[in-house]
Amino acid sequence: MAEDAPVTWLTQEAFDRLSNELDELSGFGRTDIAKKIESAREEGDLKENSGYHAAKEEQGKMEARIRQLTHLLRIAEVGHAPESHGVVVTGTVITAMIAGDESVFLLGNREIASDSDIDVWSESSPLGRAIVGLKIGDKTSFEAPNGKLIAVEVVKVETYTGK
Repeated sequence: MAEDAPVTWLTQEAFDRLSNELDELSGFGRTDIAKKIESAREEGDLKENSGYHAAKEEQGKMEARIRQLTHLLRIAEVGHAPESHGVVVTGTVITAMIAGDESVFLLGNREIASDSDIDVWSESSPLGRAIVGLKIGDKTSFEAPNGKLIAVEVVKVETYTGK
């Protein structure tokens, strides 16, 4: 892995859950989909075999998820959520006024909070890039995909508790 490769912070729970998912997909998942494809192949003409095409599509999605998980787990930094010191960093829960509306979200990878109702914004999103390093009370703006500038004020920065 390159020295400047991005690192994604994950809780131990998220890392374990994703590792188990990868093991399941790489083992049983691949075996199961291979059986489905073989069974559909035996039905005859592949051009008009919807079962075969559905199984191949499922296989493609599964292989994409395996690649995604493999990459994510390779670059993951596993540990406890960073303790909040009033500065926006990956893995903290942010309360911000965005275009005049209050929003509460976790800054990081969506896989961290898959068991939670909290919104998650990537640190590499326009909003994430704009607020990383800001302190409570700091104001900035970011450019939305449509080109519009959106004002942001950091109201609160909290330690992520997993809820």
